[in-house]
Amino acid sequence: MGMAAPVYYTAEMVRNLPDDGNRYETVYGELLVTPAPRLWYQEVVARLAEMLRAYLRAFPVGHAIAGRADISWGPDILVEPDVFVAPLDQVRTLDWASVKDLLLVVEVLSPSSLRYDRFTKRRLYQEQGIPVYWIVDAERREVEVWTPDARVPVLERERLRWHAAGAAQPFVVELVELFRPI
Repeated sequence: MGMAAPVYYTAEMVRNLPDDGNRYETVYGELLVTPAPRLWYQEVVARLAEMLRAYLRAFPVGHAIAGRADISWGPDILVEPDVFVAPLDQVRTLDWASVKDLLLVVEVLSPSSLRYDRFTKRRLYQEQGIPVYWIVDAERREVEVWTPDARVPVLERERLRWHAAGAAQPFVVELVELFRPI
């Protein structure tokens, strides 16, 4: 007789899951599992990270990170945003436990992450007071822009704009450039 799987996951339980190519996260005990991403998804993530890093070299108000992460705001929360910007002083500690005050979070939709990114994680990011959350729909070539108090997103189809506190100029990316063919 097999054992029943736990219904309530902690961050520590998720950290101990096997490295099998899936992404495992938990939001208030709910296990979020997404398989390895599609190539187009990876390309959009890489482009955004590169663009943000170039901007942050010119205006060093934070550091952009893409890929594996360990962001936790409690014992039952562990997320790995596709791309995010965190304050330099927190990133310079080189300790995930110190990275808490994200300045910008980006999730790129995939068929398996749609519900998590639009609902579960969006609500979490709003509760955590993340100033700007972008949900990038690379297939539809548009981006939902969420802020902590938003009830509905602003839908961007031409350009994204993010003005980080302390930066002399905003980060601006034309979506035609972000979504250009490989």
